[in-house]
Amino acid sequence: MATPDMGPMVQRAEILMEALPYIRAFQGKTLVIKYGGAAMEQAPLKASFVLDVILLRYVGINPVIVHGGGPQIGTLMKRLGKEPEFVGGMRVTDAETMEIVEMVLVGKINTEIVGLINHHGGRAVGLSGKDGHLILARRLAHRTPAGEEVDIGLVGEVEAVNPQAIRLLESNGFIPVIAPVGVDANGETYNINADLVAGEVAAALTAEKLIHLTDVQGITGEAGRLVSALTKKDAERLIAAGVIDGGMLPKVESALRALEGGTAKAHIIDGRIPHAILLEVFTKEGIGTEIVL
Repeated sequence: MATPDMGPMVQRAEILMEALPYIRAFQGKTLVIKYGGAAMEQAPLKASFVLDVILLRYVGINPVIVHGGGPQIGTLMKRLGKEPEFVGGMRVTDAETMEIVEMVLVGKINTEIVGLINHHGGRAVGLSGKDGHLILARRLAHRTPAGEEVDIGLVGEVEAVNPQAIRLLESNGFIPVIAPVGVDANGETYNINADLVAGEVAAALTAEKLIHLTDVQGITGEAGRLVSALTKKDAERLIAAGVIDGGMLPKVESALRALEGGTAKAHIIDGRIPHAILLEVFTKEGIGTEIVL
C-alpha cells in the first residue's frame, strides 16, 4: 500500500505553529480595528472580516471595532432627496443630516456588524458614543487652507473617551462595535471622523495595536512604493511634503494619536485581501504599513 503524502498536512500544521508565538504575545491584549472601505461593502470580505474577529476573541485577544459609513450616509441622503455637501473633505452636517448620520451609523451599519458577528458564533454588542458617556465630543472648528474658519455644522472631534463600557464588555467576553457618534456636555450629538475616533479609543484603552483597514496596500513613499515600516518622524515628514494626504491623512493622524497615547504599534493594511487581519497579526512578515514612535 502506498504511503500517503503528508506534505500538505504538515505545511498546514506549520502555518498554525507560526501563529503560536503571536497568540501567546497578544493574549489578553486589546486590538482596535477601524473597519471601513471594501471590507465593509463586499459580502465575501464582510464574512472574512467577521471570522477574523471571532478567531481573535476565541484565542484570548480582545478586538474592539470602530466602523465608518460615509458612502452609505451619502446614498441614503440622496435617496431622501438631500444632496451631500462637503467642505475640505468634511461633510457639512446640519440637524437633518445628523439624523440621517445616526440612522445609518447606529441604526443600520452598527446593528448589521453586530448581527453578522453573532450569526457566525461570536458575541458582539453595539455602542455609540452616547452609550455610557463613551465619547465626549466638542464642535470641530474647521479652517480652510487660507485660515478662514468655516461652519460645517454638527461635525465634532473627540474631547475624551470613557472606556469603562468597553472594558466591561471585554471582561465578559463580548466584542464591542462602536459607531463614531459623540455627544457634548449639553447633550448635542456630533458626527465624528471614524479614523480619528479609532485612534482616540486605542489611546484610551492603551491598546496593543491599532489596525486600519483601507482600500490600498498601505502608505506609499515619495517613489510611489509601499513603505512597510514608518516612524512618527518619517510620517510627519511625508505629511509636510504632501505625500500623505487626502483620505490617508486622518488614518495616519489617528495612528500617531494612538501611539502617543500608549498604543504599541499602528498598522494601515489592505482590507481587500481576505483575512487581512490574521495575516497582519499572526505572521512574521505582516502586511501593509506599520507605524511606530
